[in-house]
Amino acid sequence: MEKIDLNQLIGMKMEPRYVEYNWRDVALYNLAVGAHKEDLAYYYEKYLKAIPTYGAVPYWATINVRPYQWMPLPASMLADELIKPTIAFLNMDHEIIWHRPIDAIKGTFQWQDQIVDVYDRGEGKGAVVKTKIDVRDEAGNLVCTNYSTTFFHEAGGFGGKPMPKSPVVIPEREPDFTVDDYVTPVQNLLYRLTGDTNLIHVDPEYAKNMKFDQPIVQGLCSFGFACRMIIDKLIPGQPERAKRMAAQMSSPLLPDTPVQTQIWKIDEGTAYFRFIDKNTGKAVLNRGVFEWA
Repeated sequence: MEKIDLNQLIGMKMEPRYVEYNWRDVALYNLAVGAHKEDLAYYYEKYLKAIPTYGAVPYWATINVRPYQWMPLPASMLADELIKPTIAFLNMDHEIIWHRPIDAIKGTFQWQDQIVDVYDRGEGKGAVVKTKIDVRDEAGNLVCTNYSTTFFHEAGGFGGKPMPKSPVVIPEREPDFTVDDYVTPVQNLLYRLTGDTNLIHVDPEYAKNMKFDQPIVQGLCSFGFACRMIIDKLIPGQPERAKRMAAQMSSPLLPDTPVQTQIWKIDEGTAYFRFIDKNTGKAVLNRGVFEWA
């Protein structure tokens, strides 16, 4: 394969997009990331609060988004035009920084995603495209900022800079808290209704073509699950106190799976975490960090 300098991707943007939402969209999202019957403030409009990872929805969103797109197309997919990959891309990690609480009753998200960096993992080891999305409300106020990295198997060795290592080191001691939960057999289908209509999460044949036995749970669904579980343990009933969350996406998760979030409190306002598939013991999300006010 001819080597292409992927640094030319840096600065490329998608067109501006927006989506209007209301309390039903927020309640659906909260349920899609595992809110329980006792979590009244996550589904009853009288008390409604958004699980703050709702601010990550624009990254893959297609539903009700203008201009319309039939499949998720974040800025990282601009790399397709240069790489023309034959192997499916992988989401490596996600980070979200909250600048203000999300209005849970109704609002508008406006955003334009941009490629902000490209990393070279070496010949035969692939390349990583990093994107940024500033999400604003209808008044132009910055609500949250998302960063995400996408791995392309077939593009390494172009002479770019290496990918930086995560500064998060999970302590070797036992976690300070563990929270158990369950991803239902239809969790991926519920989460799909919030906007991520990628076929690998719904189409059995497509999933098999991508080397999975069945459709898999969305990485950002796991991210939302972990966020909700951490809030319930560290700042119960106060999702508006969340300030930052980041994690590596380490392994796929199947529907109908028991999960556990392991939490290490580092200081007042910072915790590290793992989100574990209890059937396999593998980390679905690893090197996670959660910060709150």
